[in-house]
Amino acid sequence: MGVPSRPDDASVDAALIERWKRGDQRAAAEIVERHAQALARFAASSGERFEIDELVQDTFVRAFNSLDSFRADSSLRTWLFTILRRLVLDRRRSERRQRNKVELEEGHAVQAYDALDTLVADETAQRVKVAIERLSPLQKEVFILRVTEGMAYGEIAGLVGSTEGACRVHYHNAMRAVKEFLDDA
Repeated sequence: MGVPSRPDDASVDAALIERWKRGDQRAAAEIVERHAQALARFAASSGERFEIDELVQDTFVRAFNSLDSFRADSSLRTWLFTILRRLVLDRRRSERRQRNKVELEEGHAVQAYDALDTLVADETAQRVKVAIERLSPLQKEVFILRVTEGMAYGEIAGLVGSTEGACRVHYHNAMRAVKEFLDDA
């Protein structure tokens, strides 16, 4: 589970951003160190299986290239999650277009490696994973951001482009669906 944001996280990030803007390259490394694991978990939890490190790296490249436009209306972490989410969506659109162009030969086997498979050996955790996969895309995203990353509903709403109330409803419905699936399994 992710660690909920501490009240001083925003001020630490703000100080690091200012140091980076003044040319302190170590500040950029500290920003990456503070947020890279959470971004990788979010990418993996969102269903990404390949090149997660590349997605995280691209997120930071985009963030540092546009850090001057960061207005701090949300936390730096939420802004980074937004960038990563857009990259994931762009990748999926591109993959869909590519799949539509390529016809696979009959009998072609595709093997996928799920990075979480190596971490999740416990049967219960596997059942929870299956239950989460059955959620709608928005429920899944809200559920993951709330449970795995410990984000507040307001942050989640800003990230997914919804209202705080709607995110609460999506989370409640997702939690109920996961519990029902586990009870029936």
